[in-house]
Amino acid sequence: MTLSSQPLLQVNNLRVSVNQREVVKGISFTLAEREVLAVVGESGSGKTLAMRSLMHLLPSGVNFDATAMTFDGQDLLNLNDQQLREMRGAGIGMIFQEPMTSLNPAMTIDRQLDEGLALHTQLNRRQRREKIIAMLHRVGLSQAESLLDRYPHEFSGGMRQRVMIASVMLLEPKLIIADEPTTALDVLVQHEVMDLMLSLTAEKGSAVILISHDLSMVANYASRIMVMEQGVLVEQNSSQQLLAQPQHSYTRRLLEALPVRKSAPDRQKLLSAMSIISLNNIEITYYGRKAWFKPASVTRAVNNVSFNVRAGETVALVGASGSGKTTIGKLIAGMLKASKGTLSFKGKPLCNASKAERNAWRWDCQIIQQDPFSSLNPRMRIIQILEEPLLLVKTMRSASRKQRVREVLHEVGLEEVFLSRYPHQLSGGQRQRVAIARAIVRNPAFIIADEPTSALDMTVQKQILQLLKRLQESYGFACLFITHDLGAVEQVADRIMVMEKGELVENGWSDEVLDAPQHPYTQQLLNCLPALKPMSNGGFQPEKKQAAKQLAV
Repeated sequence: MTLSSQPLLQVNNLRVSVNQREVVKGISFTLAEREVLAVVGESGSGKTLAMRSLMHLLPSGVNFDATAMTFDGQDLLNLNDQQLREMRGAGIGMIFQEPMTSLNPAMTIDRQLDEGLALHTQLNRRQRREKIIAMLHRVGLSQAESLLDRYPHEFSGGMRQRVMIASVMLLEPKLIIADEPTTALDVLVQHEVMDLMLSLTAEKGSAVILISHDLSMVANYASRIMVMEQGVLVEQNSSQQLLAQPQHSYTRRLLEALPVRKSAPDRQKLLSAMSIISLNNIEITYYGRKAWFKPASVTRAVNNVSFNVRAGETVALVGASGSGKTTIGKLIAGMLKASKGTLSFKGKPLCNASKAERNAWRWDCQIIQQDPFSSLNPRMRIIQILEEPLLLVKTMRSASRKQRVREVLHEVGLEEVFLSRYPHQLSGGQRQRVAIARAIVRNPAFIIADEPTSALDMTVQKQILQLLKRLQESYGFACLFITHDLGAVEQVADRIMVMEKGELVENGWSDEVLDAPQHPYTQQLLNCLPALKPMSNGGFQPEKKQAAKQLAV
């Protein structure tokens, strides 16, 4: 394929300021027709603001300017409102990071997809509907006609992302900006969404700007990579060359943050340790609402699951969205009741436990939520958040509580100055450290870590995982690590359990499951995992894997 000599997009000396503070500092780049360009960097590096400025989609108080900014021969700096409306969607389309917040919750999917076609095409309503249905089928949503009258909350995360892709691709733009399009998706859906998006753009001849913090993911799709650090474009090169011979120290630091497998555990020591949590033939069933002349629907979220977690052990519970792994975590934390089976804590079944034994279990079992921003009380200072669990210890006085809070804050790597702050005044990584501190402040025997690193940058993710390992060595708690990120799993897990559609399909030591998976579903998960293989010269190259079969939606 021969690219045009004239670039589709050309940006010279782009600067973006927030309240007169420069956050993007004079970056310049070009994009050819049909090219896939990845923009990589940590949160706060300015990558999203820089790309949103191309469409003039910046929040109030955020301003940009550039020496030159042209798209398809058109000057983007001097467009009036009418020209901007014509350019957005039809010329440059954007797939936003979180489809649940970017799709209108009060509008059906049909109305939302029809809106852009009505604005940018001369098609009548019947023709637009036919095109919408054809595009929904093209993005892998079967029975599209029955989906049109549904609302965004009635779809899974992967289905919502497919709807977002459909809404953008319907207008066949020449450039698509995909902002972290797979951050919150499990590895199977992530693989499907990326393959789908890029196959559609190749089919329509669109160029793509892929914004991400995951180098291992973009390396498998992008022809060129730009690396940004604190608003500065520190390095750009072809994907192969940049990975094989990174020039900038920041690029090397991003590559060093890639997952490294944990050394094999002392199996005999773990097998001889006390069982903290034990599940025996657990079933969890949800009953829907009854309707006129129709029985209530029955959904079995967890079916006949048995396992145990020992003191000092980290067991990873892995599976796609909807597999039942978070439901298991809620059961252990006491948020749900089992329809069948037995949950035991330190060898004692909780179904026959006394009130005192149940209270001991709740105090000894803590959870680290997926999103610390929503799980930390926004009206409480950090010192109040960390001290709150200690208020239940009747023998502990105020001075002792505050001393314990300072100790645990130091253990998670935060300074005392953070105690007077509110959650919104902390970064994502700092908030996750506070969530971990809250979980360990009472020295629990068991911790449930529910997707604790899914929304974090690779460098911050590595820090949080190392922190969890260090704290476990210090406190000796057992940990159930719930995740869809197999890269995180190999860094922390002693054992791996894989769930599919509510059933436990594989359970074994980490190295055995990762190197020789027995179940086809586990093999499929591992085949979908993007990975970079270290080279002898210190660089990296994408690891070739067997193509995974696509799942039906």
